[in-house]
Amino acid sequence: MERDHTKLFVLDTNVLLHEPLAIYSFKEHDVVVPMTVLEELDSIKDRKRDVSRDARVAIRTLEDTLGGNITPEQLVQGVELPVRPGHEDAIGRLSIFPDHQIDFTIGSLSGDNNDNLIINSTLHLQQLHAPRSVVLVTKDINMRLKAKGAGIELVEDYRRDQIIDDVRFLTKGFHQFSGTFWKGVDKIDTERQGRKTVHQIPLGEVEVEAEALYVNQFLLDEETEFCGRVIAKDSDHLTIQDLNRERLMTQEAWGIRPKSVYQGMALQALLDPDIDLVILTGPAGCGKTLLAMAAALELVVERNKYDKIIVTRNTPEIAESIGFLPGTEEEKMGPWLAGITDTLEVLHKNDVNPTGSMNYIMEKANIQYKSINFMRGRSIQNSVVLLDECQNLTASQLKTMITRMGEGTKLVCCGNLAQIDSNYLTPVTSGLTYIVERFKDFDGSANIYLNGVVRSRLAEFAEEHL
Repeated sequence: MERDHTKLFVLDTNVLLHEPLAIYSFKEHDVVVPMTVLEELDSIKDRKRDVSRDARVAIRTLEDTLGGNITPEQLVQGVELPVRPGHEDAIGRLSIFPDHQIDFTIGSLSGDNNDNLIINSTLHLQQLHAPRSVVLVTKDINMRLKAKGAGIELVEDYRRDQIIDDVRFLTKGFHQFSGTFWKGVDKIDTERQGRKTVHQIPLGEVEVEAEALYVNQFLLDEETEFCGRVIAKDSDHLTIQDLNRERLMTQEAWGIRPKSVYQGMALQALLDPDIDLVILTGPAGCGKTLLAMAAALELVVERNKYDKIIVTRNTPEIAESIGFLPGTEEEKMGPWLAGITDTLEVLHKNDVNPTGSMNYIMEKANIQYKSINFMRGRSIQNSVVLLDECQNLTASQLKTMITRMGEGTKLVCCGNLAQIDSNYLTPVTSGLTYIVERFKDFDGSANIYLNGVVRSRLAEFAEEHL
């Protein structure tokens, strides 16, 4: 593997768990997997967690790449990566480094844990292949710090699948103009399409880069209180539906009216039958779940657009486990979906008999609590599906959920990127971030960041100062 014009990437275990096909992500460069990484994958593959599946896929990928007829010498020296559809640019070599056979010299970290063994392997390869660049790739922040302190010159995070580098730049679903939206707009073609007022404007006259505009993006301004939604864009013109901010704020779903223009935009998207996917993001207490449930009840019970409501979420534990939960699937999901029950209580708190109203509505709207673990293989028809707390899902898990949606089904994804409980996700690698960016050009989806906390002044203060 003496190729001075290319780099040598040493992969940590968490890289292969995060992306089992990561060995194909380094183009013409070579990849080394220490033996310690194989041992960690072996210990993880039989666990009863989502990560065990990724470990098995990574192991099969390594076996398929290295083949069954390879000699031990070839395994260490490296073999060329086979051509794989979608990864035609991966022309480097893959090798397994037998770190258990190396007597590491003075200056290495103590070999009392696997992280230290991988760092020592990288140090050894850095000395062996100098002046060739040897890079340790790991998603463990502390390990990157230890590696730098131990003397590894190049240490990187695995960013192949990151769409954005900073969550602050995540698409919010709306663009707010300073001053007036109409400034500089000379040519405008307005027409009525049923109950809609639609404006067609030359793209060059809008004071924002064309790349920053996309279908179903909301447009706001400060002076005229204009509010519109992009319904079409081509190389020359931008077509906008005028929503009328006053009418937007007087919308109602199951007795709930928006408290801010951001909630108004969210409710407009939730009630629009042409939008199949609505993504709601924002801080705790901004009204994501309340708006989603109110809109779902309105669409199912009042408007008869759908047959039922399915509520689901994944089930990470924030503190110590309280053990197994008794009962049926829906009874087991009860504690996890208590936020939905709280929302139903809020929606019916003014009724004469709130408990009776809740029970009646749950039966009338056919509200079902389902575990995300049993969604694979299903095809959900004519339903409103609420996927709550989806900041804890990976991109592949969200893909599994979205591909379950059949004809006549509306999916609402809610999440707060500041409340990730998964050990393997960060705000920029969360599946929620992934779908926000990937679906922003899809005319059947809308994304709204709900700015501001409306739950209580206590929640608002905590969100701003803690």
